[in-house]
Amino acid sequence: MILFFFGLSAGVVARIRGSSFLLWFLIGFCLPGLGTLAALLYPGDRDELRRRCENCGTVVKLHDQVCMHCGEDLEFPDHALEPRASH
Repeated sequence: MILFFFGLSAGVVARIRGSSFLLWFLIGFCLPGLGTLAALLYPGDRDELRRRCENCGTVVKLHDQVCMHCGEDLEFPDHALEPRASH
């Protein structure tokens, strides 16, 4: 039962920081205490630079090669958008 709560705490922390709840739940469940600590120290997705797809206008992560919305092959942009956390 206590392993469930360790997993839950790691999952919630990771979700707040923009990462996968399920992945971090499993990490916290398998590594009690360390999973939550790792979720706190892991850099979140919200701090990543973004760019706008030229085809459909969807905002995607800077390192994405293909737009997840329309499937357009993306060229590396001249400028990037600020992370969501800074808005």
